[in-house]
Amino acid sequence: MAENGADCDLPQKRVGPKENRNGNFSDAPLRERKQQDREERLSLVLWRKPLLTLQYSFLETLVTLKEWTWRLWQRRGAVFLVLVLFSVFSMAYSIEGAHQKYVQYLEKKMLWCAYWVGLGILSSVGLGTGLHTFLLYLGPHIASVTLAAYECGSVNFPEPPYPTQIICPEEEVVQDSVSLWTIMSKVRLEACMWGAGTAIGELPPYFMARAARLSGAEPDDEDYEEFEEMLEQAQSAQDFATRAKLAVQNLVQKVGFLGILACASIPNPLFDLAGITCGHFLIPFWTFFGATLIGKAVIKMHIQKLFVIITFSKHIVEQMVSLIGVIPGVGASLQKPFREYLEAQRTKLHNPVADGTPAGENWLSWIFEKVVLVMVCYFILSIINSMAQSYAKRLQQRKYSEEKTK
Repeated sequence: MAENGADCDLPQKRVGPKENRNGNFSDAPLRERKQQDREERLSLVLWRKPLLTLQYSFLETLVTLKEWTWRLWQRRGAVFLVLVLFSVFSMAYSIEGAHQKYVQYLEKKMLWCAYWVGLGILSSVGLGTGLHTFLLYLGPHIASVTLAAYECGSVNFPEPPYPTQIICPEEEVVQDSVSLWTIMSKVRLEACMWGAGTAIGELPPYFMARAARLSGAEPDDEDYEEFEEMLEQAQSAQDFATRAKLAVQNLVQKVGFLGILACASIPNPLFDLAGITCGHFLIPFWTFFGATLIGKAVIKMHIQKLFVIITFSKHIVEQMVSLIGVIPGVGASLQKPFREYLEAQRTKLHNPVADGTPAGENWLSWIFEKVVLVMVCYFILSIINSMAQSYAKRLQQRKYSEEKTK
């Protein structure tokens, strides 16, 4: 306990070279063997070893289900309480009565919030490619609401079909009743839920680094290994990227809550490093998660939302379409499908049952759908590869344990 306390009091001090912190890494041949095992695991992907990858992924799924079943059994009291609450809600959902309108309202809102929270979590892992779901889902949703608000002169879109489909309200609207604040209020729930999802998605690096620091183990994680190497070479760092990472690490470590809040409140590709830093230096969970949640779900989301709304306001969109026509050679041919697409959107807002769909809309919609489909497919493949590699790591660790006991 005394050693752990001293270690927490001086978090900036390193225990020693990486090779000497753990007895398993003191032997050079063993380090080389671990590096070879790591390279072998990374080569376990569907396009190289499809059958073995699928087999290991299936076995890892079974092991994971077994582990989670055991954890749930250890917390069977909480599980029983959740089942009781679920049964009560199911009965309220199925029994007819005056309460049904409130149940349906809650169901709609909860599913809508869960949808955006899930997309926010996926955004933190980048759909396996680093492409954020903000660009694929939330950004287009805010843009469509903005365009519709200026065209309809109102944000009181009839529900249903909103949010599945946006059509203009039939009642007369007051001119100039749409403002920047009105549109921001219309999409605030979706934006905040998405931001909360991104905050939840930042927890794995924090927990991984915290567990590694408390246990003294060497996790097989590239980001954490890079972080430790950066700390060891902090004095000799020369390149801009390393100095930027050190600046983030120093800000989070020395300023604490406000430093984490500052990093989470702006578009920051190095925020994963902030999570690793907080976990490594044993910053309390609620300090890290509270600052991350406020920064991402409140401050950063309002900045991004404001940018999208201003960008897709009526006069700026018309100016951008006009500027496309200025491009030499291909300007006119590119401008035509965009004008047709915008005109189709305006027509749909006032006439939602129209059968005809202009070619420009088909072309743009087809590209967007295919991009989303490719991203989702790659994400699924990356999950299968990751689970197969996790099972291969289990087998290698089991082999190391058997060799030590001989």
